[in-house]
This record gives sequence, structure tokens and C-alpha cells, in this order.
Amino acid sequence: MSSVSTTGPAPYIYSSTRMRVRKSKLIRHDEYMRMLNMSLPEIIHAIQEMEYKAEIDELASSFCGLDLIEEALSWNLAKEFQNVLGIMPGAIKKFTASYQQHWDIYNVLTILRGKTQGVRAGKIKEVLIPAGSLDRVILYRLLAEDSPERIVEGLTSWSLYPILEREFSAAMEKGTFGDLENELFKAYYVYVLKQTASGVKGGKPFRDYLKLEIDLLNIKTVIRLYKGNVRTDVRNLMIGGGSISVDDLVRMAASESMEEILEEIKKRYPEGPIGEMMDSADKSMPLHEMENGLTRVMLDQMDRISMRYPFSICPTLVYLNRKRYEVANLRAIARGKESGLPGETIAKFLVV
Repeated sequence: MSSVSTTGPAPYIYSSTRMRVRKSKLIRHDEYMRMLNMSLPEIIHAIQEMEYKAEIDELASSFCGLDLIEEALSWNLAKEFQNVLGIMPGAIKKFTASYQQHWDIYNVLTILRGKTQGVRAGKIKEVLIPAGSLDRVILYRLLAEDSPERIVEGLTSWSLYPILEREFSAAMEKGTFGDLENELFKAYYVYVLKQTASGVKGGKPFRDYLKLEIDLLNIKTVIRLYKGNVRTDVRNLMIGGGSISVDDLVRMAASESMEEILEEIKKRYPEGPIGEMMDSADKSMPLHEMENGLTRVMLDQMDRISMRYPFSICPTLVYLNRKRYEVANLRAIARGKESGLPGETIAKFLVV
């Protein structure tokens, strides 16, 4: 790495080329379809022949079945994201690290939820992804604490600790971490959006993508609340910074029918993949199918941006997101097989 310049176009050419090679190794649609017809042992063998061999081989003596897959996927994802950071030069590394901090939120909340629900530490550890600023050592130390309060005390140096401290007591009183999670993600997006103006190449188009990501997260929340028959003021649940204003999202959430919500979304995205998806959606579509469809739109849009800006931060962020959902797909297949679900049912939960 010392031979790679950290200024000018060289770091972007270097990192983009490396990420395109990595992206080419991701699991293809036809490979997922084959896995849907496999047994759990066959799936383990299949992913052992892919980019997960080292983790499967290392963990096979300590785990088996679904536990082996869960642990191997977590290890591989965290290792891969840390490897990506390790080869990123200059400003690209800083920006990538900032974006990866959403994993800190995921890990902290996974530990807090697991502890309050009495889940054993070993099961919580299986699904942790130490790919943000909180590394494996810190997360395992938090996991060893005997109470949620002690976990929070162990995070005083975390960048989002002020939000955690402010919201934690209310979360414990309510018995749910939903509002805390939302506040953490609000602060996260404020920070990352600011980073896009730091001068990193591709920052402007990626800012546009982030605004889309925020829109789609908010739209998912609106749809989830409607299908859950929640009709209260949802202002505090909305993440600011997207193209759709919070006021408009609140009005959308107050809609009297799913058709009305879909029409409001189409008004804001009359053309392109979001509008096309809304045309194909209807009120009877299951929530997970709507959410997965919106996630596909998000990933496809990031791919388009990456193709327009091939030597920028964008190819790196495309790969990180695609890898994230590859692991999510493999988890869905393994868990579905463990639960005895037919392949056609599992397929509806995949983002491919």
C-alpha cells in the first residue's frame, strides 16, 4: 500500500479496481436458486466452496448446523469489511469508516436487546458484526457485562454515546429500544451527510444516494406503521435529510389507505425504479416483499451511480452494501431451511 499515492486520481483508481474484483465474486442469482433446493449440510458445503471457506474450516470444530453458518457469516463479513478499510488510501478510508459506523448501532442494540431478553452471550456473539469503530475486543467486553446499564457505561468514548445516554432510561422504561435506535440513526445520517461535503471524490453523487436511502428507510417505516395499524403522530420516527420532507412523511403516514400511500410515493418519484415498483405494488403485498423491493431499488440505484462515477468512493460503497445483503440472503436461506420452509417461501425474503 505504501506505493499507492494518497492524492490525485490514483487512490480512486486503485480502490475502485479492487472493489470491482471483489464484487465479481459475490454470489449470483442462479447460485441462490440452487441453494434453495439444498439441505442445510449441503448449503454449508456450498458456501465452504465460496469466499467463506476459511471461516467454515476454522469454526467447524466448535459449531455445527445453523450455528456454524451464523458464526461463519458474521466472522467473514466483519473480516472482509476490515480488510476493505485496510486497503483504502487517504480520504477514502475516512469516508468509508464513517459510513460503516451503522454497524456500531446494530451491534450495540443487538447486545442490549439480547441482554434484556435473557439471550445467552454465545448466541448474541454469533450475530455481531464488528465492522464499525467498535471492534471485536470492545464488543466482547460489553457482552461480558452483567446489565444493560453497565453496557451503556462501557460506551462513554463512543461517538454516539450522548444519544445513547439521553435515550437509554426512556427505552428501559418502555421496554423497547425502537425509539433509541431511531435517534441513533438520525444522528448517524447527519454525520455521514456532512462527510459527503468533505471533498472526497464522488461525495456529491453519494450524498444524493444517501438522500434516497433515507427516503426509502422512511417509506419503509410509513408502510410498516400502516400495516401495523399505527395511526399516531410519527414525526419523531422519521429521519431528516432525505428528499421527502418530514412534514410530507407525516401526512403520508396519516393516509387512510395503502393505495393512497403508494400514490403519494409515486408523486415524489414519478419515474424510475421507485415509481415502477409502486406501479407493481398493491395493498395486499406482504410487508417483507415491499421492504425487499425497496431495498433492491436502493442497491440498483447505487450501482447506477457507481457506473457513472467509476473512479470515486462509489464502487467501494456499492461493494460493501452488496456484500452486506449477500450475508443477509445466506442467513435467510439457512434459517428458512432450519425452520423447514419450502424454497419458494424463502425466495421471497431474498434481496437478489
